[in-house]
Amino acid sequence: MYKSKKQNLENLFRALGENNQLNGAILVAEKGEILYENSFGLADFITKRPLHNKSVFELASLSKPFTALGIILLEQQGKLNYDDLIERWLPALPYMGITIHHLLNHTSGLPDYMDLFRQYWETDKIAVNKDVVNMLIKHQPPSYFPPNEGWLYSNTGYVLLAVIIEKVSGLRFEDFMKEALFHPLGMADTRVYNRRLQNEEVIPNYAYGYVYDVHSGQYVLPDELDETNYVVFLDGIQGDGTVNSNIRDLYLFDQALYTEEIISQASKEQAFFPVQWNKEEKWGYGFGWLIQDSPDKGRIVSHDGSWPGYSTSMIRYTDHNRTLIYLSNMEQDYEYEQAILAAAENILFDQPYVIPERPADKKKADIDPAIYSCYIGTYSFNDGTNAFVTAKQDRLYLQITGQTQFELFPFSETRYFIQSLPVEVEFILGKEQKANRFIVYQNGGEEEAIRIK
Repeated sequence: MYKSKKQNLENLFRALGENNQLNGAILVAEKGEILYENSFGLADFITKRPLHNKSVFELASLSKPFTALGIILLEQQGKLNYDDLIERWLPALPYMGITIHHLLNHTSGLPDYMDLFRQYWETDKIAVNKDVVNMLIKHQPPSYFPPNEGWLYSNTGYVLLAVIIEKVSGLRFEDFMKEALFHPLGMADTRVYNRRLQNEEVIPNYAYGYVYDVHSGQYVLPDELDETNYVVFLDGIQGDGTVNSNIRDLYLFDQALYTEEIISQASKEQAFFPVQWNKEEKWGYGFGWLIQDSPDKGRIVSHDGSWPGYSTSMIRYTDHNRTLIYLSNMEQDYEYEQAILAAAENILFDQPYVIPERPADKKKADIDPAIYSCYIGTYSFNDGTNAFVTAKQDRLYLQITGQTQFELFPFSETRYFIQSLPVEVEFILGKEQKANRFIVYQNGGEEEAIRIK
């Protein structure tokens, strides 16, 4: 017997919800009709306050379409041009030849501000956007490539866009976004919100984000773990994240983009045009949106977000006016979440779907931490990138140059996993029971690093 899309969506999410296999909110719509809308799990694991359809989540990088739209609105008003060099608005910034357009579509080549803060920031203070600008001016780390000669996803670029919005509008970023976008669209529960910085404001229906602590076997706030407590000192930074919203407000936003209520058709054509940074390569990124053309699903305009405790996704099938919105406030396996989205997408397009099975939380083996001394050292990958293996208080850590330090949890004495990434590391022992190399397993591939020290 044929089942409707509504029935199949009910079947999918009922199965996941009854088995406690998700913690979040979902909305699926087609041609202006909400086919499915529901929430599962808890907004606060301490008080056991449940999620509901008005619960507010940190959107993480799903904030970028909003930041880009703020720039588009100012361009429509004639207050800036996409081809403006950023030194017009930030004259002290030591990076020449970068335009607003480059910031919007990630072709600026700017260095990652998070690397700077890991190296130089006093972590007892909460950073704000002006600190990002000041750090770039003070330390002047090199660009990854000259403007428009490459493509690299840049959180730094979107922080600078928020700074430019403030310079041009004369308003705080959060006030401009509220007045120019959120309020006109009726997005009453949406705001730019820095919870740890703005601690005088408490959102009653706020969904706190939780990560899995392998040591305790419990879900905790990321503030409590050494590996993720950067969420505290980076909490004041805006533009690349920190828009907070719920599924219903995001649906209002989605539907407004089919009209000229906020931005003109000409602006939309620019925003949804995938960047082309040289004659050979055409990247699928517009102004704050990932862009893909599918043979059977048409134009897909989307963005994801990921921040400790939060995973978000908004997928717009614009040729069919279909939308899939997913907000989660509990760390889940990435491939599992993608399987949930794939099942919902298949239902939207009347294709067969599979109800995914949530993998068990990873458990660490009980081994003698004395073995860690065999692995401590400096290693080098084939491209010359160094990796540093260290141990502290009976815990093992891996840091690759330019990346966050991650704790390695043992599957066995020689094989380890990283909780927040689909990555495993295997140490190969040589003479004198010292590791002479290790192998990284990720996305079906292998990469070797050789001990150099």
